[in-house]
Amino acid sequence: MRPDKACAVILSSGPRPRILLFHHPQAGVQLVKGSIERGETPDRAALRELAEESGISAATIEDDLGCWNSGHQDQIWSFQLCRAVGALPEHWSHQTLDDFGHTFAFFWASLDDLPYEKCHPVFRRALVFLCEVLEARGYLTFGESAGATQQSTSTG
Repeated sequence: MRPDKACAVILSSGPRPRILLFHHPQAGVQLVKGSIERGETPDRAALRELAEESGISAATIEDDLGCWNSGHQDQIWSFQLCRAVGALPEHWSHQTLDDFGHTFAFFWASLDDLPYEKCHPVFRRALVFLCEVLEARGYLTFGESAGATQQSTSTG
């Protein structure tokens, strides 16, 4: 499976990790994601997208979480677990230079209470997949995964 989209995933530290999400002014709650450019690796694309969409320019790749067929416009997403260098605030806004110069509002979401209802259906499915992968790899340490809970209770 060859990815064409890269998704930068940042988890907070601590016993109950949270995930970095943002509110797009026209498209709801999302993960950082963008196109992999010609000749670019998924990890490099994830770091570039992270800088472009969030302003986080000092980050490293911690783990390649694998690829996922989004079922949306034939897109294959590569998920890259990133770690920011230094502490990040609880919330902030960042104006992008691409994507029509939108201002994205970033926030931390609890992995056991994700805002699925505020996400586009493709991001809902992506978060379910991501929670399953994070739990399987030992990044989530609390009971039942949020992805499994959402999958069993959601219709979207």
